[in-house]
Amino acid sequence: MTAMLTGLDDVDWASMRHAYGSAEDVPDLILGLRSPDAAERDKALSGFYSTVHHQGDIYRCTTASLPFLFTLATDNVTPARGDVVGLVTAIGREAVERCESEWWSDVDAFDPEHADMVDHVAAARVVREHGDLFFRFATAPDPGVRRSGIAGLGYFVDDAARAAAALRERLGAERGTVLRLLVVETMATLALRRPECTADAQTWLAGLAADPAVDPETRIAALVHQARCAPERIDDDLVPAVVALLKTVDDAGWRLPPPPQPAQDTVAPQVAPQVADMFEYLDRINRIHAPTTTLLRTFHEVLDGRVPHRTALLAEQLHSRDPGVVIDAIRMSITLMQAWRGDHAHLVTEIAAHLGSPHHEVAAEAAAALHACHVIAEPAREALAAHVTAQGPTGWEATEPATRRAHQEAVAALARLGDVRAVPSLSRAFDREVDDWRATDPAAALVGVAPELIPHLCGQLRRLDLSRDRATVEMTARSVLAALARAAPDTRAFDAIVGVLRAAVDRQRWDLTTTALKALTTFGPAAATALPEIRPLTASADLNVRSAAAGALWAVGRDVDAAVPLLIGLLGEDSPLMSTFDVLGAIGPPAAAALPRLREHLRHSYEWVRVHCAAAIWDIAGPPEAPTVLAVLLQAWTQNPATATVAAACLDRMGPAAEPAVPHLREQLARPHRAGKFADIRGDEDLQRTSRVVLARFG
Repeated sequence: MTAMLTGLDDVDWASMRHAYGSAEDVPDLILGLRSPDAAERDKALSGFYSTVHHQGDIYRCTTASLPFLFTLATDNVTPARGDVVGLVTAIGREAVERCESEWWSDVDAFDPEHADMVDHVAAARVVREHGDLFFRFATAPDPGVRRSGIAGLGYFVDDAARAAAALRERLGAERGTVLRLLVVETMATLALRRPECTADAQTWLAGLAADPAVDPETRIAALVHQARCAPERIDDDLVPAVVALLKTVDDAGWRLPPPPQPAQDTVAPQVAPQVADMFEYLDRINRIHAPTTTLLRTFHEVLDGRVPHRTALLAEQLHSRDPGVVIDAIRMSITLMQAWRGDHAHLVTEIAAHLGSPHHEVAAEAAAALHACHVIAEPAREALAAHVTAQGPTGWEATEPATRRAHQEAVAALARLGDVRAVPSLSRAFDREVDDWRATDPAAALVGVAPELIPHLCGQLRRLDLSRDRATVEMTARSVLAALARAAPDTRAFDAIVGVLRAAVDRQRWDLTTTALKALTTFGPAAATALPEIRPLTASADLNVRSAAAGALWAVGRDVDAAVPLLIGLLGEDSPLMSTFDVLGAIGPPAAAALPRLREHLRHSYEWVRVHCAAAIWDIAGPPEAPTVLAVLLQAWTQNPATATVAAACLDRMGPAAEPAVPHLREQLARPHRAGKFADIRGDEDLQRTSRVVLARFG
């Protein structure tokens, strides 16, 4: 096979770069793809995707590799040939889509440095020059090659009519569900990209959808991709039609794949358990459990903001006899609820019904979804409590991984609802030191009503070894300190926080020092005995420590004369910290000396600086500044919806002076998308609640 790749060493790879530096390693990756050793091939393929085609990027070295990849793809003796054809198709699809995107057409203008590495136009040209090969790939005996070949017919073939004919032929020849669905999807892709094919493709799709002799999965695909091609034609009959077909799908025969191995088996033991858990989570959520899942995800994307339609569809998906279909449906449900406002009580209840599933992975997925629901999980409260209570506190350390995850997620969801029935399991976690890091955030939600959790949290801090890995310790410490901050003014929590502060300063762990200082501010004057620890830190070389110390000096010592000059000095930084503005606002009128500097920052180029600054000006100067503050808040909110959380909170504090913002608030509340700092459920529900409080003042 060496002769096949003649010219590989003649390319000046050293003159090119990929995501992680010099492209000199590209020849080794290409050679690795033809290795007879499966592990070596997997390593090369993974390396190619992570460097040469990193997150879809197309570099000059990516384009230069394409002729050699096509050489491998067309040689029948290439091992795992489907992987190589898949790689070529992935590169080509990304290149073609970027060529057709208005956003990417302007890349040179806004990012010249990156544009030197962008080569999607040339890559698209190379793949299209080999377009006829995809007809061969689409009929190959190897289903892996066929899959990529079929997909390529939608992107790389100049003769669109020939591509459409080939797709119609493939549907008649294919017997497997996955490839039949792909044929239908590719026909729609071709129709969307090539207007000359649109009418014929729509007619073909309509015929498939209406033909009772066609299998239900393919008919569903035809309906979905008809809607994808013409979303403006979606009517109220579409979802019932798809639901009716879903009822006829024989999904009971699909087997739930084995769960991923615990993250500890694949991640180094010194990695923080939170990090290991994230690797396991990513492995889990990227798994697809049923052949219709990708199709139904596409349907949800096409339905977009039609929340009632999507809810009806999800309800049917959740009623499937196949546990894999249900898992995928639960994930689609949380995706809907996290992105769109609406009445999700029915969906929450449907998910909660799966807490008792005999399939532990299904129960775990349901509990995790309810945990992610935050306050809108209220309709599931009793189902969560029943699940937790039935297992008892020992469920926290169940030996079966999915059973343990289901219990822990249900406990966390219950705690987020402020329900003390989560306390026994959390106490068990702390007492036994089993996954106690998972118990910290739920405990934080309950310390106000369950003070018996405070000693457990203090014990977590005492067990921290600051001589260990920085990231491991600080991930845990940040969570525990945030939890103990909610326990103010409990002296046990205060003593634990001060102990961490001293240890962090001794070891010059400045991130941890900042976190401890911010936790102390919640204690206010009750933390006065910590002032000797706080004052020296106002002169720290670390900007974050200095800002947090100045804030603590005010919150704890109420020393305006000392705190305000420090804070004004921090406003002179090139990138002032938002916390500095917030502390000045908390001080209020006594911080009037900061107003001249604050007014300068109202012209800052960064909207986050402007919105925090405007809020501080209102809190310090009040009604005379109302017109200016309102203008800045609403402009920032419009420019960047993430600032809405800060802006709405300030409008609430403004009382009657916020009346000019009423039209804006009504408009924002009428929008179906979630908004706020993270555009998530918790932040958006808080934003809606605050906005309604403001509006209620004005009738």
